[in-house]
Amino acid sequence: MKKFMVLGAALCVAMGFTGCKSSESAYKKAYEKAKAQEQTSADNDDSTSQQEAPVVAPVETQTQTQPVTQTPVVDNYDNEPVRRENVSVVNGVGLKSYSVVVGSFSIKANAEGLQQRLRNAGYEAQVAYNAGNNMYRVVASTYDSKASAVQSRNQLRATYADAWLLSK
Repeated sequence: MKKFMVLGAALCVAMGFTGCKSSESAYKKAYEKAKAQEQTSADNDDSTSQQEAPVVAPVETQTQTQPVTQTPVVDNYDNEPVRRENVSVVNGVGLKSYSVVVGSFSIKANAEGLQQRLRNAGYEAQVAYNAGNNMYRVVASTYDSKASAVQSRNQLRATYADAWLLSK
């Protein structure tokens, strides 16, 4: 029984090696085709280099210039999402109409830690508490206009990817 298994395994290995044999004729055909294309392109280059290229004289044209009217670019921030929450300031001077929130914590100490890091970075950070869902919101900056808040949020997203807008 062992002899048949060994003989069968040897037969499978032999068939495996012969089945993977590369075909030299396929490589030879591809090589000859590439050589023929190379030879044809070389012959075409020789025949075109023997012909003289026509000389084209530049034609002068007059162009009319028309005044360009510029329209001012207006940033429309109406479509920017804003969350409305009833929050009270825990640590800070007070919130304006729009605020940029960079962190939310259920533990006050964690919120105050982020607030301190933001203050060290130059922001006037504040901590606000949302009693409805028991969360402390860390506000990096606060503004009266939505446009200013959106611009600040976009800048802060480089460091705080989840920054969002809050409206009282």
